[in-house]
Amino acid sequence: MQSSRGSFQGVGMAVRPSLLTVGVAAFASLVLVGCTSTSKTGTLAGPSTSAAATTTPATGSSASPSPTATKTKPAASDKNFNSCSIVTQAEAASAIGESVTAGVLGSATVEGGLACVFYGPSAISPKDPNVAQPDSVRVVLVKGSDATRWYNDYHSKVPARSISGYGDQAFYDGAASLSVLKGQDYLRIAISPAGAPPSLKDEEALASAILPNL
Repeated sequence: MQSSRGSFQGVGMAVRPSLLTVGVAAFASLVLVGCTSTSKTGTLAGPSTSAAATTTPATGSSASPSPTATKTKPAASDKNFNSCSIVTQAEAASAIGESVTAGVLGSATVEGGLACVFYGPSAISPKDPNVAQPDSVRVVLVKGSDATRWYNDYHSKVPARSISGYGDQAFYDGAASLSVLKGQDYLRIAISPAGAPPSLKDEEALASAILPNL
């Protein structure tokens, strides 16, 4: 019996180290698996964070501008455009049917720009290019994104009569001038012969000479 018990105890002692070894090995495997899993998770998280950082600036750059950045008045470059650069003295003379002076610049409050004014021989003195007067030709060109706004603004303030065949749209203001919108160009012409009311026919003739060059 003692011999048998001793054999059993011997077997038991031999088994316990084996179980311990298996347990340690299993624990080591679990730790190894856990480290591997953590490593993979960290690797995936890296690109995800990077992608988010890349997307955010792109989204920010395409965002709509702040309302305060929207222009409410014509830019200085548009407002101070030299209208004398798009009409010649000869064209103005041909339109009004008489000789005229060289063009001079004057305020154009309707369009918020600068008018090019030509005077006939019967124009009264002193000549003030800031004020409309008989025996004169006034040409104004407003360029840029504000052209349509100025065109529509004046259109809303006068008994406008649509005129076809000029630019994208055109109208006569019922009293003095022809307004034409072509793309982002607003052309307004007022021709006042001496001793006669403004002439729409003459204004159309001058518009026909100017528009092909815009």
